[in-house]
Amino acid sequence: MPEGDVVWLTARRLREALAGRPLARADFRVPRLATTDLRGRTVEAVLSRGKHLLIRVEGGLTIHVHLLMDGRWRVREAGPPPPRDHRLRLVLENAEWQALGFSLGILELVPTAEESRIVDRLGPDLLDPGWSPALAAEAVRRLSADPDRPIGEALLDQGLLAGIGNVYKAEILFLRGLDPWTPVRAVLDLDAVVALARRLLNANKERHGHITTGDRRPGREHWVYGRAGRACRRCGTRIRRAGQPSDAGDRTTFWCPRCQPRH
Repeated sequence: MPEGDVVWLTARRLREALAGRPLARADFRVPRLATTDLRGRTVEAVLSRGKHLLIRVEGGLTIHVHLLMDGRWRVREAGPPPPRDHRLRLVLENAEWQALGFSLGILELVPTAEESRIVDRLGPDLLDPGWSPALAAEAVRRLSADPDRPIGEALLDQGLLAGIGNVYKAEILFLRGLDPWTPVRAVLDLDAVVALARRLLNANKERHGHITTGDRRPGREHWVYGRAGRACRRCGTRIRRAGQPSDAGDRTTFWCPRCQPRH
């Protein structure tokens, strides 16, 4: 599932291609929206909120998209007909650019005035341009609300803190020396966990790929994620993996049992 930084970068690319331009084509390839016609309406804004995309269109309408596991966007020059691909869900095109949305997990059209029903259930967005000490404190408050919950589960709950996915969960917990099943009440510095999460997402938001080690060489990008059975980069212990629940279903988590002792 794309993480918050990927969605942020996708929003920026769509904004550059679509915002401020009238739509020459708006082809919804889902049954309930198949007759929707937005041609001639100007795209007013493209925003990311955690893992959600909001494309605001003239006339008080918002296209709400969530990529879920397999969604992706492709932007290319306008002109060629859209590809014949059963995964294609949405085509937005103006005189210059064509944006193609594939395998979009959620695609709906809502009144812009009702966007709150989508974003109000989210926790503070780690890539919110208006991030502040108050938002950081709110994130810590939400994470602390269920003190017996494992920290690995809490970090993936978008209602507590928006933007963290499975890769960052594993990497944040390694860097903080926390076993994924440590209860939230045993985490001594939640403020530092939130600050690290924001720092990592910000560091990666303008490039493809999640680099948490500082090493861009292939195979060197992560500390523990995807490295089960291989030696820990710090201590040499074999990295372990196991399933752990999340608000979007079970996810495989990775950790070093020596660098991340269980509490």
